[in-house]
Amino acid sequence: MNPSPAGRGARVREASDAPSPHPPRRRAAASPSGRGDLKRELAPAMFEIVTFSLLNGVVYGLLLFMVSSGLTLIFSLMGVLNFAHASMFMLGAYFSYQIGKWIGFWPALVIAPLLVAVIGAAVERYGLRYVHKQGHVAEILFTFGLAYLIVEIVVMVWGRHPVENRVPAVIDFPAFVLFGTSYPAYKVLMMAISVGMFAFLYLAFRRTRLGLIIRAALTHPEMVGALGHDVPRIFVLVFAIGSALAGLAGVIGGFALLTEPSMAAALGPIVFVVVVVGGLGSITGAFIASMLIGIVQTFAVALDYSLLDLLRVLHVTLGRDSPFYEAAAVKIAQAAPLIPYLLLVVMLIVRPRGLLGRREA
Repeated sequence: MNPSPAGRGARVREASDAPSPHPPRRRAAASPSGRGDLKRELAPAMFEIVTFSLLNGVVYGLLLFMVSSGLTLIFSLMGVLNFAHASMFMLGAYFSYQIGKWIGFWPALVIAPLLVAVIGAAVERYGLRYVHKQGHVAEILFTFGLAYLIVEIVVMVWGRHPVENRVPAVIDFPAFVLFGTSYPAYKVLMMAISVGMFAFLYLAFRRTRLGLIIRAALTHPEMVGALGHDVPRIFVLVFAIGSALAGLAGVIGGFALLTEPSMAAALGPIVFVVVVVGGLGSITGAFIASMLIGIVQTFAVALDYSLLDLLRVLHVTLGRDSPFYEAAAVKIAQAAPLIPYLLLVVMLIVRPRGLLGRREA
């Protein structure tokens, strides 16, 4: 009995997939039309990689802006470089995790930033208000010590190990499908909140009377006080708003990152890079710098090439005995974490005040 066509086809495929004991024969050079077909086949795959890298870069950049916006606000309106700001982000992540376990995600989205705002207001009212008189060095030392204190409190309450701060089921669904791959809804929510945060800060402090009073209180506190405004209360309000923004970023970024006691130390340096590159005190500059760093670093992670690959394309040979071989063999993906700090060094050399800053860094 003759085998069925499906059986013959299966055996043909198995035979073709089996490795041959003989070395493969050299194929003839591909025709121009064959190369054109290959390019047409690779074009959709490359477009897919570029599209998802761009989306992920935008999400990461917006997360950086969510964290850095509060720090930029505090510095621009109070002149305080808060080294404990990333710790407020961490508190927002832990508060949302705990409140989410008790009463759900949506209440945690509101309550956690408010709790962080209360802590920030207490820090300014009972700490920074007295340290501020001693100058910027005392402020930096105070916030630096506060960051360590918050980390130890977090360790005492939640332990040293990461907590299972998973994406809540209410936002754990595909928002849309692109190239056959679903894109998670929580990333879309993160982008929406970050863009809304930027619009709120820009409009509130540039187009409202309250924003005018707050900005005037920084440069001319005596005059603002003479007009009947409570300047110390304004500073408490600003610090509370900046801390609340960091807490809100922690709610969203807590399940995008790993919620653990070292998350503040991991994210804090990059946040300061964003603030300095964007310009000290510039909300718009922080937004541009966040997007720039997020997109460039995400694309760099996807590039598995090195300087050796470029030299081979240029028909330049670099031997293993060369002192530059090890450095040239480093992949761009491996060097991606260094890109923000390299950008910081270049910015400080070329333009110390940052992209849109008015103060020297």
